[in-house]
Parts: sequence; structure tokens; C-alpha cells
Amino acid sequence: MKTKVCVIGAGPSGITAAKNLLDEGLDVSVFDYGKEVGGNWVYTDEEGHSSVFETTHIISSKTLSQYEDFPMPDSYPDYPSHRQLASYFQAYARQFGLYAHIRFHTRVEHCQRLPDGRWQVDISCEGSREQHVFDALCVCNGHHWNPRMPSYPGQFSGRFIHSHAVKRFSAFEGQRVLVIGGGNSACDVAVEASRVAASVDLSWRRGYWVVPKFMMGRPADKFSEGIRWLPRPLWQTLSALSLQFRNGRNTLYGLPEPEGPIGSHHPTINEDLFFHIRHGKIQPRPDIERLAGDHVVFRDHSSHPYDTLIACTGYIISHPFFNKAFLDYSEGAVRLWLRMLHPDIDNLYFIGLFQPLGCIWPGSELQSRIMARHLSGRWKRPRHVGARADAELRQPDFRQIDTPRHTITVDYHRFRKRLLDALDKYSL
Repeated sequence: MKTKVCVIGAGPSGITAAKNLLDEGLDVSVFDYGKEVGGNWVYTDEEGHSSVFETTHIISSKTLSQYEDFPMPDSYPDYPSHRQLASYFQAYARQFGLYAHIRFHTRVEHCQRLPDGRWQVDISCEGSREQHVFDALCVCNGHHWNPRMPSYPGQFSGRFIHSHAVKRFSAFEGQRVLVIGGGNSACDVAVEASRVAASVDLSWRRGYWVVPKFMMGRPADKFSEGIRWLPRPLWQTLSALSLQFRNGRNTLYGLPEPEGPIGSHHPTINEDLFFHIRHGKIQPRPDIERLAGDHVVFRDHSSHPYDTLIACTGYIISHPFFNKAFLDYSEGAVRLWLRMLHPDIDNLYFIGLFQPLGCIWPGSELQSRIMARHLSGRWKRPRHVGARADAELRQPDFRQIDTPRHTITVDYHRFRKRLLDALDKYSL
């Protein structure tokens, strides 16, 4: 009898998990709450569904984002749009016959490990509930869907939303908007909202490295790849000098300087932020001190009125189908070896639960290959997985600032190498 595997989620990580499991001849069932493969890249106006903005393009170049066994079309630009990416994921699912194994509009309500080690999975679909039992569980529900909202003293009388609720920027036409945060979503929202809003301010509590999409005519990640052979401190110094030569210092734009070297926090990939600041379309502001009716008071004691506040403050890692007493990665370290293998449970896998300085999907593809070969008996799980996970936590790819956003960071190239090494070393 074939090993039965449950895959939670049909986003970019879920579909490569399903594809690799099927390659090994396993019995695969994928459950997804959405209506199509692609996860966040399936654009919709529905606020309850996690999706990209109407104008979103990928922030890693296509050559470092595509699956190894399914390259993106040559006709795609260096940075494809969300529509092109959704089309790419759907073509991948068709090519490898995944649709027959996916149930859409289906929510995984609860997962429980049975005494015999198998998994009981409770699902709901169109008002009915079902219960299934599987030999293994693969979690691919993503980590960009449960908004992390900030809290400030006082009350705001206008609209206070998370970037998760932002879909079309026409919603901010004529409004006074404050965007909170300095990451990729924050700067994208500020730039796009500034095209239609009456005014857009951008509040940073710390400095960020802002990286353009192109360096010397090449995608920035390909440019960085070309010098990654350098010792890490020299790579960081050369990268910082390159950015300062191209952009100048943050203070020239009214923004705080980064507090650490490149890699100490996630860089912000944005080609337009500085342009819009210097053209008067975006006004930088410091961190927020308190809310006061329709005004926001900042740390420099200035006060300004707004109609809408948009918090681009990240997401909480959530697995609502597990009892928190069993597993909770919402705060603190995520203790998984290779960011996928549980220290004690050998038939539970997490695919895509990492945040690379680069793209997630190629790493998810390699994780999926390890999982599939393990379940088919062609890869041996080594001993002392917990100790290996602890070693990864003690020696991260980058020493980053201590915030919830930086608990699952890996370096794209180093992480790929670790996955490839483990795939080779423990293959049978």
C-alpha cells in the first residue's frame, strides 16, 4: 500500500512538495482554502484572502526564483508580475498533473498525531466536515497571511489597517496616508499610494538597507551572486559601498541610517522609493509616539493629520490547525533542522518555513526532494536532529536584529548548499 501524505497548502511550496512526492510514487492529497494554486500570488480583491497588491512584481530575479525542473518562460522579464507568476505556478501544476490531487475551498481545521504515529486531519469544505488519516504530514501553509499589528498609546479616529488588507491603491485616492514600516511591502505601498493619494508619509523606527533592483545593468541578486565568493565581511563592505555610491546615504533622503551591516536585517528591494521622496511625493517621518484622534504624534514631537494608517509590520507565523501545546512557532526560535525537520517527529515536515535573502521557492523545491526521498526510503534521516537544529540556531547565516521578523532568515546560496549537501550525504 502506498504511503499516504497530506500536504497543507497549494502555494508555491505546496505544489513543489506535491510534485516531488508524486515523483516518488506516494499517495498525495493537497488541501487548500483558496480557489487556485499559487497562494499569495493569486490576486483577488477579497480582503479575507492573502494576496499580493494589484501592482506587485517579484523582488528576486526570475533566474534565482524558478524551479530547477521548470524554468520560467524566456519571454518573462527579469522581475515578473504577479499575473505572470500565477500563470507560471498554474502551468507547473498542469505539467506535473497536480490538479487531480488538490482539493480547493477546503480548510484544514485540526491535525493530531495518533498513538500509532499516523496523522488524523480534520477538514471542512462547503459546510461539511471530514476526517482523514495519513502516514505523513507536510505543512506548507505559508507565513505571510496572519498580520502582525502594532500597538500605540492613544486612539486613531481614521482607518487603521494592515498591508494585508491593501489590494487596489485607488482606495487611497485623495487621502492623507501614513505608511508604517521600512520593509518591501511598506516601501511598495508608499510608492504606489503616492501616485493617487493627497499625501503619503512613511514612518521608520530604524534604518534599512534599500537595494535597487538593478546594479550595473544586472538584477541586483545576480550582481550580488557574482561577488559572493568573497569573505563575508568583505562582501558586506563592498555591497554597502556599491549602494552608497549608487544611492548616497539614507540621511540625504531624510531617513535613518541602517544600524548594522547588510544582512543584519532583511534588505528592502525598491527602485522607486528615493525617487519619490526627492520628488516630494513621499515625506519621511520618525517612529510613532502616540495616536491622538485624526493626528499621529511622532518621536520628534511633530504631529500630523491622516485619514488612513497602513501598518506594514509583518506577519505572525501561525499553524492554527495544531494545538499550541503541541507546536507554536509564533514567537521565538523555530527549531527545525534544515528549516524543515522536526527534532522528534519523523513524519512531520515543514516546507517553505524560512525567509531567505533571495527567493523561497528553489529552497522549498530542495526541501521537498529530501522529504519525498525520506518517505520513499531513499534518504535516511540522520541521528540527533534536535542537536543539528540547535547548531543551526547558534550559527545563523546572518547575525540579525532581534525582532519576530528575523527568526527564520537564511542566506539563499548557503541554505541551498546545506540542502544539497544533506540530500547527497544521506541518500541511500
